[in-house]
Amino acid sequence: MSESGRDESQGAGLSALSGLRVVELGVWVAAPAAAALLADWGADVVKVEPPAGDPMRYVFGSIGIEGDLPNPAFALDNRGKRSVVLDLRTGEDRATLEELLTGADVFVTNLRPDGLDKLGLEPHATLERHPHLVYCSVTGYGLRGEDRNRPTYDIGAFWARSGLSMQMADSDGSPLNARGGIGDHITALAALSGILAAVLEQRRTGRGRVVEVSLLRAGAYVLGWDLGLQLALGRVAGSEPRTANQAPLMNPYRTADGRWFFFTGLEAGRHIAAVLRALGRPDLVDDPRFADAPAIRRNRVEVIGVLDELVAQRPLAEWAERFDAEGVWWTAALTPAQVVDDPQFLANDGVVEVDGGAIRTVNGPFDVSDARIRRGRVPRLGEHSDEVRAEIAAAARPPPAGG
Repeated sequence: MSESGRDESQGAGLSALSGLRVVELGVWVAAPAAAALLADWGADVVKVEPPAGDPMRYVFGSIGIEGDLPNPAFALDNRGKRSVVLDLRTGEDRATLEELLTGADVFVTNLRPDGLDKLGLEPHATLERHPHLVYCSVTGYGLRGEDRNRPTYDIGAFWARSGLSMQMADSDGSPLNARGGIGDHITALAALSGILAAVLEQRRTGRGRVVEVSLLRAGAYVLGWDLGLQLALGRVAGSEPRTANQAPLMNPYRTADGRWFFFTGLEAGRHIAAVLRALGRPDLVDDPRFADAPAIRRNRVEVIGVLDELVAQRPLAEWAERFDAEGVWWTAALTPAQVVDDPQFLANDGVVEVDGGAIRTVNGPFDVSDARIRRGRVPRLGEHSDEVRAEIAAAARPPPAGG
C-alpha cells in the first residue's frame, strides 16, 4: 500500500491521468463524486475538509453507523483521495490552499457561490491568480441569476426545479420523491466530462478554464426530450398511470409470485406477436385491439388489462423461460438486494471492495480497455495533512546550489 492510500496492486489507472493533480473543496456528493472518478483512474486528488469534516462522513449516524467509517456511500465518492484538514476561516490555511492550487491542474468545488466569494475563490478571480487551472464549479442553480446562492440538494434543483419530478408524478399528481444521490451522481458525470474536456484544452494551450455545472442544468438535460417538445409545441404529455400507459409493451407487469418485470418492446407492432405467443394467446393477434402499434395505443387500457390478467397466472421463472423461448424483450425489476447478487452485474465488476475488503461498494460507470482502476482506500479525516504540507514545503524550497 502506498502512503497516498492507493492500492497499487489494483492497477495503474490511465497514464494520461496519473500525473493529474486535483484539489477538491467539496461536501456531500456531486463534486466529491466527480473527483472520485478521477481518483479511480489515477489522478492524485487532495480532498480539503473543514475541521469537522465533510458532513457526508456522518450521514448514517441516525441509523447506527458510528463514526465516519465504514460508510459505503462516503466510500463510493471519496475512495482513493488524500484528506487534508484546512480551516479556511484563518489566513494561514487559506494561504495553504492557494499553495495547493498553485501546484494543481484541477480545482473542483460545490461550495455555494457566496461562500466561495467570501474566501476569495470566485472562479474567474481564482483563474487570474492561477491561469493554468481548470476550475470546475458545481452548483445547485448556476453561477448567475437571483437564485445562485439558494441552498438545495439534488431533490430540489435536479428533480423539482428541472421539471423531472412533475413529469414522473404519481397518478394522483404527487411529484416523484426520488432516492437520494441520483441527481448528484448524474451531475458528477457532467462535471467529469467538462473537466476532461478542459484538461485537454489546458494541455494544448497551457491555459485553464472555468467549467460550470449545475444540478438544474443536468436535470433539464435529462428531461431534454420533454422540454424540447414544450419549446417546440408549447405542450407536453404528463405522466400516466401504469394502467393507461400509451406504450403497453414498455410497461411493468406483476406475476403470480408477486415479482415485477418490464416488457421492453418499444416497437409494439414488431413485438406483439411474440408476446402473445409466449403468453399462450396467439389468437389475440387477430383481435383488432392488438392489430398494430396505433391500435395497441388506442386501446391501451383494455390491452394492459388483458396482459395483466395473463401475466398474473404464472410466476416469473416460468414466464422467463417462455419469454426467452419466443424472443420477447423483457427485464426483471430488481430490488437492491437482488442487484448486488445479480450474476450479470457481478460479471461486469459492478461491485468493488475497498479498504482491504472492509467496505463493498459500487464501481464507477465505465471501464477502459487495458487499464484497471485504482481502488484506493477511503481516507480518514485529515489523514494526509502532514504529508501534503510537507509536499508543499518541498515544492517551495529552492533547488540546491549548482543543481
